[in-house]
Amino acid sequence: MAGLQRRKAKVEPGGQPSVALTAVAMQDHITKQLRMDLNGTGWTSTYGPRKPLAQALKKKPKIAKAVVDSGLPRKRDIANRRGPNETEYVIERRPVEELSLAQRLGLVETREEALSESQWEKVKIESNLRGDSKEPCVVCKDGFGVAGQVLLSCSHVFHRSCLEAFERFTGKKSCPLCRKQEYEKRVIHEGLKYHRIDCATKIQSLWRGYVVRRWYTKLRSTNPPRDPVMRRKFYQKKMSEITERMIRSYDNKLDEFFLEIDRNLTMNRQIFHHYEESRLREISDDEWFNIECKAVARCTPDCPICLSTLDGSVKKSTLLSCSHVFHTTCIDAFEEMLTNLRIACPVCRSPYQKKSILCL
Repeated sequence: MAGLQRRKAKVEPGGQPSVALTAVAMQDHITKQLRMDLNGTGWTSTYGPRKPLAQALKKKPKIAKAVVDSGLPRKRDIANRRGPNETEYVIERRPVEELSLAQRLGLVETREEALSESQWEKVKIESNLRGDSKEPCVVCKDGFGVAGQVLLSCSHVFHRSCLEAFERFTGKKSCPLCRKQEYEKRVIHEGLKYHRIDCATKIQSLWRGYVVRRWYTKLRSTNPPRDPVMRRKFYQKKMSEITERMIRSYDNKLDEFFLEIDRNLTMNRQIFHHYEESRLREISDDEWFNIECKAVARCTPDCPICLSTLDGSVKKSTLLSCSHVFHTTCIDAFEEMLTNLRIACPVCRSPYQKKSILCL
């Protein structure tokens, strides 16, 4: 008190402090603000004393521990299941400092006192009325979501990581919006609450849309429309669905069905072959003479199967009852190929009897 009275005594008659007192007060204030070291070892910033480079680069050795998977839930997993801690707290609470001489004389503004809980509630209400937590962060232009969020004493909100990066980049504590310095920070979770509401709204909208689409699809499939064109398409679709259900209900063993058809065709051909053989009768010599005359009148010099000359000196020839002539080896090979089928002339497809001849 005695020192303060001596300082007050050094005031000019006009009520203003003297120039010497003002200079001493400002020097004392600047020294305290910059935290000058009177021994000449350096100065420290508002973020604490600077560490030597070797000490900053030195890392703590990691201790390797053996991990055995026992199948039991770990404490870390149990903590993650419970969700993040949503308690609000102040970061870097300012200590109560003694006022400098310049602040006492009114030459420099005094630092604001730390906000109480009621004042923080008013600041948060002011921020919520503006809807800052609903909007994206002004630094990174990204929504808050589940990321950490901080509220400043000036009622502006940011991502905690964005604000810390901004402070490291600028080297001072200044609000990115209002430029207020020496602010206080408080962790809040208003952005997380709005994010949960948005997620619940999206999930509900998607589920309701799915239910409505299912209901509308069922309605369209049961009630025919009034428009004639749409009504015709509706009944066509219904008929196609009924047909597909009927086809699926039948036994579709197509391979066995085709095998049965082949067996039946083979049996029918054998029956018809025996029937035609029974109908064929012996041809007389006069009839064979007439058949030979027809073959000579046709003047066919080549065999219809091998397309070679019908020369009796080279190959024997065979005359069929239909008046067609072939090499004996050719017609025999043809008959061997048609063992289980109805034997017919290769040219006119009629049943025949054959006779060996030398040449026409």
